[in-house]
Formats: sequence, structure tokens, C-alpha cells
Amino acid sequence: MKINEYNVVAIEYSLKDANTNEQLDTNVGGKPLEFITGMGQIIKGLEAEILKMTVGDKADVMVAPADGYGEYNDQAVQVLPKEQFAGIDLVQGMTLYGTSEEGDTVQVTVTNFDDNEVTIDYNHPMAGKTLMFTVSILDAREATDQEMATGVVGGVASGGCCGGGSCGSSGGHSHGHSHGEGECCGGENHKHGGQGHGGCGCH
Repeated sequence: MKINEYNVVAIEYSLKDANTNEQLDTNVGGKPLEFITGMGQIIKGLEAEILKMTVGDKADVMVAPADGYGEYNDQAVQVLPKEQFAGIDLVQGMTLYGTSEEGDTVQVTVTNFDDNEVTIDYNHPMAGKTLMFTVSILDAREATDQEMATGVVGGVASGGCCGGGSCGSSGGHSHGHSHGEGECCGGENHKHGGQGHGGCGCH
């Protein structure tokens, strides 16, 4: 079966930094990642290549930052008073989730903190990286009406991240937000470019 828009696709993948060869993520040996094509649930550079494939295909796909998680934006770093993070056991490098001024879910990384201030980075952890995916197409089918309406495969939200455990986990610190299947694969809601910094992940 050739992959088309609005198909539910199941893939197995591994992901490396194309420049350093560092292993960034994989689901090989685990549960396949399922997502709906044409709904912005995975980064566009990867989806564009998957749409050229058929079930059973395996390919290496290189994705430039512009087609992945964007270039690194220095203006997306913010320093906030530590009291805004009351009740959070801060750890350098941890991921927090919150709500922007526009109501979108935002993901931030704590890059530094002291007794008075906390520095957070709104850039995606993979911003600026050229990504190399090795992806296998395991299965594909047409999405149901319910799946099209909800954007959730099978109608049940579950974990899974194409391109980083950082999307679906917060280092053991949960802040009341659960990603649905595929939501953390680079859809537009996870590209902030330094704008809309509201909730800062500390609600």
C-alpha cells in the first residue's frame, strides 16, 4: 500500500544527529509509532519522505533544521523569577510544560537557575540539528472518521515521540499535560520561535 494523506501509518525508526552521529531516539524493539498523515503530527521533512514510501519500505531520511524543529533562536531564552517555579524541584536540563498566552501548550528546558532566577529555553531540544532518520513502514490504512475528527489514532491518547523522549516526558516532573499520540512529533503547536511565552511550564 502506498502512503497517502490521511492514512494511519505505523513506523519503526531510529534517529541520529546527522553531524555528530549521536543517537537521539529510537523505538526499535518497542511499540511502533502510529500517526495520521496530513495533520502535522510529525515534522514535515520526515512526513514528505514517508508520503513517497509504501508499506514494507525502509529508508534513511535526512531532515534539515528548516524542515525539522527549526533553527536555534537565541531570543527564545528567558530569565524568570524563581518564585514562579514554587513547588517544583528544579533540575538543570529538565523539561517543563505550560500554556502560552495564545493557549498553546509550550515545552521549555531549564538551562540554569540560582536562588533568585531561572533561565528557561523555549527552543525545542533538537532545534538547529540536522536529523538522520532510519525509518521502516510497518503498516498503513485509511484513518477513520473518528480519528480524523480527533487526530488520535484509535481514539485513545497514548505516548510516543518521533524524535525525542523530551517531548513526552519531563524528567519525572508532570505538570498536568498529557500529549496525545503523535502530538509531540513536531507539529506546529511545538514550534514557538520565541513568541507567545506565557505559561513558562510552571503552572
